[in-house]
Amino acid sequence: MEKLRIVFMGTPEFAVGILDAIRKAGYEIVGVITAPDKPAGRGQKLKYSAVKEYALQNNLTILQPTNLKDSAFLEQLKALNANIQVVVAFRMLPEVVWNMPKFGTFNLHASLLPQYRGAAPINWAIINGEQKTGVTTFFIDNKIDTGAIILSKSIVIEPNENAGDLHDKLMLLGCKATVETLQKIEDNTITTSIQPENTDLKTAYKLNKDNCKIDFSKSGSEINNLIRGLSPYPAAWCFIKDTEEWNVKIYESNFEEVSHHFQTGKLITSKKTLSIAVQNGLLHIKSLQLPGKKRMQTAELLNGIQFSENALAY
Repeated sequence: MEKLRIVFMGTPEFAVGILDAIRKAGYEIVGVITAPDKPAGRGQKLKYSAVKEYALQNNLTILQPTNLKDSAFLEQLKALNANIQVVVAFRMLPEVVWNMPKFGTFNLHASLLPQYRGAAPINWAIINGEQKTGVTTFFIDNKIDTGAIILSKSIVIEPNENAGDLHDKLMLLGCKATVETLQKIEDNTITTSIQPENTDLKTAYKLNKDNCKIDFSKSGSEINNLIRGLSPYPAAWCFIKDTEEWNVKIYESNFEEVSHHFQTGKLITSKKTLSIAVQNGLLHIKSLQLPGKKRMQTAELLNGIQFSENALAY
């Protein structure tokens, strides 16, 4: 049985949980590859990735290449003498990188592949109203999220769960899946299956301003799922027009299917409640954020602002 020497590649908080699980399982991590530092905030100070912060705290060797094909980086990577690479929420690797170690390179992806290949699988599973999702480990090949599956683990999506809640649950599930995959590689008991090429595949598109905007022509449950699927980050948004117009982020809502005579988008308020009329019912808003303000519970917002009869969300 050959001892594993692991290079880990990842950037966000999700990847930190997996890296921590690998380290605590007693595996040797010979290097960590993460994104270059980026200027952030008003002062434009350089900000480290979550994975870099963890690697520094635990005295792990760090590489931060801007170009994964750069010859100097490739030499440094080769010098680490890894025999397996683990990738979690990083970027597409060139073949010269993923093909380097003896046992290959595997990725942990936060969906049940082949469904939800792409950048934002946790968000899109909720947005599309799925009732279950999971994690998959697979060997990387030259396309995105298409390689041979090693193992997958599934989990139920609760009706009121948002993307933040699901992220944390999938990170824990991902820890188990990653350590189990490493054990199989170490014990030489690994078997893989080729991903089925279904015609009805759903894609986890990168989130942008357009696909995060609320479309009030959709059903109440679809809008509610969008809000859940984008909370707490990057957040679903819409315009509210009254005496002025605001770009508003909505973080939490629930939908009540009920017949009404209101115009779609009309705001219905009381002293402590705010609802928006949608085609097949009312969307009750629980927390939201106006430009330049912090996120607030609806009752808190309504202490300082009163909407007129003509207020409309669109």
